[in-house]
Amino acid sequence: MANLSRQESIITAAGSQKAGELFVAERKPLGQRAFFVRQFLKNRGAVAGAALLVLVVLAALLAPLLAPYDPLEMHPADQLAPPGNKYLMGTDQYGRDILSRVIYGSRISLRVGLVANVLAVSFGLVIGVSAGYYGGWFDLVLMRFMDVVLAFPGLLLALTIIGLLGQRNLTWVMVALGVVWVPVYARLIRGSVLSARENVYVDAARVIGASHLRIMWRHILPNTVAPVIVVFSLLMSVAIRNAAGLSFLGMGAQPPTPEWGLMLYETKGFMRITPWVTIFPGAAILLTGLAFNLVGDGLRTALDPRMKVD
Repeated sequence: MANLSRQESIITAAGSQKAGELFVAERKPLGQRAFFVRQFLKNRGAVAGAALLVLVVLAALLAPLLAPYDPLEMHPADQLAPPGNKYLMGTDQYGRDILSRVIYGSRISLRVGLVANVLAVSFGLVIGVSAGYYGGWFDLVLMRFMDVVLAFPGLLLALTIIGLLGQRNLTWVMVALGVVWVPVYARLIRGSVLSARENVYVDAARVIGASHLRIMWRHILPNTVAPVIVVFSLLMSVAIRNAAGLSFLGMGAQPPTPEWGLMLYETKGFMRITPWVTIFPGAAILLTGLAFNLVGDGLRTALDPRMKVD
């Protein structure tokens, strides 16, 4: 009986070990996309920011359907009307519906941030990849010029560019902000290229006769995508704030454009007696900027190679 019990124990243990081996064999590592999604969803702040950002984007896309009134339409009989059933966010000094102007303003703010960052990424990508790959005096000259641009405060430099151009509109705001952020992307991408160009697969590409252009754009550039995505998200927040600031100073959007910063400028004289005229556009700037910051933080965590430990 004792021998029989011992044999049963051995068989049971062997069966458990075999089952464990099968479980380990069948277990597959998470794919990159699945891992990214899982890491991003772990960050509650990032999820909240993404949800808020989705609402802002939907408001921008569906503005004609969501806005109860024309953002430029004046209602003289309802000037400075408080929030209520007719006007959910009240009206400004011209009787224009603030809710409609805030909704349409999301279109302008997102467009400014997107265009400014795309311009900066486009030029920064060329400068950063070229400087990091070729190095030497070429890298030295380009990076010292980028340092000169970075030495100026961003908003002040944008004001200077717009003032020199003599054009006060959103188009030149986007161009000015794009110029200001070219060095940010250029230095970021250059750092990634300096690290990537020392990898074995780059040497292998050179050995088989790949051209410099192919090596830069096919083998090195993909390694710069992750940090660029994170910075892009964070600078979207900065772009929205800076665009609002430039419009508040009279160097950006011009009346009667429903832009958040311009709305603050036009109603600043009434904020004490009718605070809603500034609270709602100010809250739109704050919440949209916060959403991009939270998403950027979540992307940084999800794309960080050091976090990929399963």
